[in-house]
Amino acid sequence: MSDLRAAARQSTARTGIIEFEGARGTVSIPCTVADVSGTGARLKLDWSLAFPKEATLIFADGLRKACRVAWQKRRLLGVAFADGVASADEQALMMTEEEQALHRRHIGAQLKGAREARGYTEAQIADLVGVSPEFISGAERGEVSIPLHQLTHMADLFLVDLDSLVAGPASIDLPPAHYLSGAAAGD
Repeated sequence: MSDLRAAARQSTARTGIIEFEGARGTVSIPCTVADVSGTGARLKLDWSLAFPKEATLIFADGLRKACRVAWQKRRLLGVAFADGVASADEQALMMTEEEQALHRRHIGAQLKGAREARGYTEAQIADLVGVSPEFISGAERGEVSIPLHQLTHMADLFLVDLDSLVAGPASIDLPPAHYLSGAAAGD
């Protein structure tokens, strides 16, 4: 489960449907996808009855992901994708382009802060990771996505855990409307 927790989550607050087989057939429950990563999601349900161990999460655009329930706390539900890490195409469907850009900027700001705290230059990190200094500069500005193996290597170099590097406290200003389409009033 620690590998699943290491995946960076991005807030979405969009609507979806959780579907499972009940005693009388298929049950479909509207939910809010509070955040999502390549390995799972945290859902807010308008449902207080018992919930099965496996279900299908249906995103607004029709993407269907088989899920296993990792935890449940009242009307909050944590699910892990049953088929492992979502493909890049699936992840693109789970978040809007604006949400993805915000996520890249957040990770870039975290990288820059960790790099500067350890006294590395962009050129030094580029050499150690095996990329160009322009790639590091673009990553820190949030212009490019960084493959997981490179993020893991950078976290090791900066002596921080991967989770705090990609999902740590926000180090950039988030716009008030970063909870985009599908946000329910009062969430």
